[in-house]
Amino acid sequence: MPESFYREQLTVHKDALKAINKKLFLFSMLRLLVFLAFGSGVYFFHSHWKITLLTAITGIGVFLGLVSYYSRLQYLKKKTKKLLGINETELRVLNRQFNDLDRGDEFSEASHFYSYDIDLFGKGSFFQYLNRTSTGEGKRELAGNLLNNDPAHTIKKQEVVKELSRQPEWRQQYSAIASIIESDTSTAQITNWIKAYKTYTPKHTKKIAFGFSVISTGIIALAFLNIIPESYVVYWFLTALIITGKYFKKTNILSDRASKTKEAFQQYHQLLKMIEEATFSSEMLKEKQQTLTSGKEKASDILKKLSKAIDSLDQRNNMLFGVLANGFFLWDLRHANTIEAWIITHKHDVGQWFDTVAYIDAQNSLSNFAFNHPLYCFPVPKKNTGVNATGLGHPLLDPGNRTDNNFVIDHQEFFIITGANMAGKSTFLRTVSLSIVMANCGLPVCASSYEYTPMKLITSMRTSDSLSDGASYFFSELQRLKFIVDAIKTDQYFIILDEILKGTNSSDKAIGSRKLVERLVKSNATGIIATHDLSLCEVANELDVVKNYYFDAVIEGDELYFSYELKEGICQNMNASFLLKHMDIVE
Repeated sequence: MPESFYREQLTVHKDALKAINKKLFLFSMLRLLVFLAFGSGVYFFHSHWKITLLTAITGIGVFLGLVSYYSRLQYLKKKTKKLLGINETELRVLNRQFNDLDRGDEFSEASHFYSYDIDLFGKGSFFQYLNRTSTGEGKRELAGNLLNNDPAHTIKKQEVVKELSRQPEWRQQYSAIASIIESDTSTAQITNWIKAYKTYTPKHTKKIAFGFSVISTGIIALAFLNIIPESYVVYWFLTALIITGKYFKKTNILSDRASKTKEAFQQYHQLLKMIEEATFSSEMLKEKQQTLTSGKEKASDILKKLSKAIDSLDQRNNMLFGVLANGFFLWDLRHANTIEAWIITHKHDVGQWFDTVAYIDAQNSLSNFAFNHPLYCFPVPKKNTGVNATGLGHPLLDPGNRTDNNFVIDHQEFFIITGANMAGKSTFLRTVSLSIVMANCGLPVCASSYEYTPMKLITSMRTSDSLSDGASYFFSELQRLKFIVDAIKTDQYFIILDEILKGTNSSDKAIGSRKLVERLVKSNATGIIATHDLSLCEVANELDVVKNYYFDAVIEGDELYFSYELKEGICQNMNASFLLKHMDIVE
């Protein structure tokens, strides 16, 4: 069960965090002792330059090694804390506490085919409940999955979700690594910078730097053995600084820009390695793996090389090391050239690698949802079926209070649903709508069984006037209906309408609604329309493909009861007058 898994993971990661903290304390003390020891050595032997130089080089090497190991421990600590947070979040969400999560407001669009109508984004939305992406690109990929209205390759999408849902620890490791990325530079900015980059280092920089380093080592050795004057070391040192200084400004620009991308590259090479080393069976995941091969090398290894080169160039920021390394080994030019050579070779591959990471990030959210809902069923696509669901409910409703419905609508049938206020019509429309969106994304749906014809969804459930556009409520509604009628001319849609033509009088509304239903039926559309206008139900007497269903309310004495069950027929009990009296609004 999901809850027991998350609690078990919390225990594992809490124990790991305690062990890491102990190591961090130990190595911080050791690092301090090493610094003091070598600092004392330099102080006591400062009059003997050979011993001083040897002590300084050895001290710097040992100290940097300890710093490197300490940094790895800090990274492990950060990653472990992320893993703790992931499991704590899942336990909260299982208890339906998710209002603190990202709402995805930026993806909400009133003119979209359905997102605005079915609370796909915003406070308490399905996106807020579903989203566990760790990168901005993954978040946009996930939103795109929900918005693209694409019913194609349903089975292939399901295979991905099923496969990753069975690997919760792998998914959590992936999410934890991805969430550590705190770069202010987006992958799009990185990709654009790499593609537009202009090189500046000389053609044979690596050979020159290598030759210079060999000569430097020789001069130092000869001076150390008193074969040549010590002044030669100083002259050679100054020569190297002059050469480095010629390119100093451009190297600073490269170093600054590369440093901003370093953290992203360090994490992305780990994510790519995870994808490369995973054993996938689903077709779409295997295709993504194949995008990570560039010649004989894996993308993770290629990206790791760049990360190391940026790290090496960053060592110039340590003043003592930077001066010595440039004075004897042309450090800046050597590593700047390595970075530039990498950019020239791989500038057209980076974007694809980033896209693969974002794809897996988004799929992790979908798979996490499937893992958290083991009782939900994966839809079975069938041609010319419509929707055939048993025990269909809304995933955001508390299962303890939710009323599930059986819902069967044949291909090219149209349902007219009537019902009392608050009886459940609008909730049912959103339930059906969301189930289609989920099915098209490859997600399991909140139902015991679910067969459907994969098709696009289009809705009209919320319409608002726009003062800025000078559009009245009624005109906005007409524009939406026009959008729907035009859309179904070119593709198959499942249409869901809620109380259309609210912006006109009853007589107009009845005539207009009837003509619209006739138009939709003539177009061989499949869908539902909810209405309070009982006269519209008469269309079912003339058109075989139109069926009447309702949600009722029962008034017993001074109380009002709702069953929230979809029933065949026409609603007879309306409750507006009762509610007005019951709430002392009218006498």
